[in-house]
Amino acid sequence: MDNLFLNARKASRTLLSIDDETRSRVIITLAELIERNQTLLLEANRADLSRMNQTNPLYDRLQLSPERLHAIACDARHVAALPSPVGEVIEQRQLPNGIDLRKIRVPFGVIGVIYESRPNVTFDVFALCLKSGNATILKGGKDADSSNQAAIKLIHQALHMNGVSESVATLLPSTHESTLAMLEAVGYVDVCIPRGGRQLIDFVRNNAKVPVIETGAGVVHIFFDLTGNKEIGKNIIANAKTRRVSVCNSLDTLLIHRDRLSDLPYLLEPLANKEVVIFADEESFNKLIESSNYPHDLIHIANNECWDTEWMDYKMGIHVVGSIDEAITHISHHGSGHSESIISEDRNSINQFKQLVDASCVYINLPTSFTDGGQFGLGAEIGISTQKLGPRGPMGLREITTTRYVLEGHGQTRP
Repeated sequence: MDNLFLNARKASRTLLSIDDETRSRVIITLAELIERNQTLLLEANRADLSRMNQTNPLYDRLQLSPERLHAIACDARHVAALPSPVGEVIEQRQLPNGIDLRKIRVPFGVIGVIYESRPNVTFDVFALCLKSGNATILKGGKDADSSNQAAIKLIHQALHMNGVSESVATLLPSTHESTLAMLEAVGYVDVCIPRGGRQLIDFVRNNAKVPVIETGAGVVHIFFDLTGNKEIGKNIIANAKTRRVSVCNSLDTLLIHRDRLSDLPYLLEPLANKEVVIFADEESFNKLIESSNYPHDLIHIANNECWDTEWMDYKMGIHVVGSIDEAITHISHHGSGHSESIISEDRNSINQFKQLVDASCVYINLPTSFTDGGQFGLGAEIGISTQKLGPRGPMGLREITTTRYVLEGHGQTRP
């Protein structure tokens, strides 16, 4: 394992002398290889899928298809076409003593990424890291091991075809020991980014000896305010909850103003068609039972654990609040700092929500499903950072660089 880390460190130094045109050409080559080798990738993915129960909500995250492979290739081309942040001058000025000072973007060096059953991450992370001048060490989950092995073969092929060291991208074995080795790779790994559920992120935080940027886990809320438009609300709630239930931007808890409780059955109509299981507090439970519009076998009384649950399934909590202040308080107690949304026509409520809700992404009359690097124009993303130190929100090219001061003078000395 040490040799893999050492080779990645050496390869990261070679990237410093490779121009952006070459890095982009590697990524474009990879996109072409993905499209030409769909059969290989889908066969490997089927092997992974055969080991997972189709009722598992993570099955959708694991599954590849011709359409998804095409989207991955398109995302790679988008990343290749973006301007590289490497060398960007962030600040430039002349000091009183005549020294020219510049603050510029530079690569981290080696970025380690630990992720679960999402084989697209292998391609996304590689493209972003290479474009930003970083070597990457990947540690995928065992659920996606066959898919990841097929992906790294194509990545190495693209690197080889363009004369770039294959050690620029390393896939570790999908074992617990590999995870621990990466977390302890001081001197080799500059930053580690866990991408997955709360359990993974907590494990990384508690065991890492290398710097960590937390991403992924999301307990996501939508607040339907007193002045919310119910047509807009119905569509937003449905999209946020059911577009893809296994992703971190999926809706977990709907907060609804008490004076709009009569609209709840209408707001949930699309969810009934998707057989979403509802965990409702007493007020919303009684309203749904009374209306008889929502299948009663899908409605359950919520307990306190429901408000802290990232469902990643066709399940959702509902909690009634008496004001926007109560909604914000609930979010502050139970949110994870990922994505929060308000449905409202009142500018005072909207401004209060924007100012007081503590999250990396705050939405006004929009579903939280937009929290995605591709949707933000970043090409792809390493993950959604939920921490405040360092990058926050979707992490694209700029977010996986650091900075350096360069000072140039003419022999000045310090008094």
